Amino acid sequence: MSALTISTRDTATGPVLEITGDLDYETAPELRGAVKDLTLAAGQLLVLDLAGLDFCDSSGISALLSARSLAIGQGGHIALAAVPANTARILGVVGLDQVFTIHPDAATVTARNSAAR
Repeated sequence: MSALTISTRDTATGPVLEITGDLDYETAPELRGAVKDLTLAAGQLLVLDLAGLDFCDSSGISALLSARSLAIGQGGHIALAAVPANTARILGVVGLDQVFTIHPDAATVTARNSAAR
């Protein structure tokens, strides 16, 4: 089991949260707390960079959905970046690959959205 680490950085399109370690029953509240402390301006994009994610259970998926709700509730958008294969498979099985916008990496999504502004 790896500890969860969440690093936040600001980009022109909005905040990027780099999530590393295990996102599970014990650590999902940490992600919920980190997201709850964010303020998105209307139209901003919240990117959850999952490149360092080792494991994600149903509580982690629920925390991702909470982040989505918060972003939409503030008039923003959300995207997942660098989703590991095991997590991508779970998202696909439950249909959440149709709910989240998924990109190969955070740089791609922030650059693409920066150019669109």
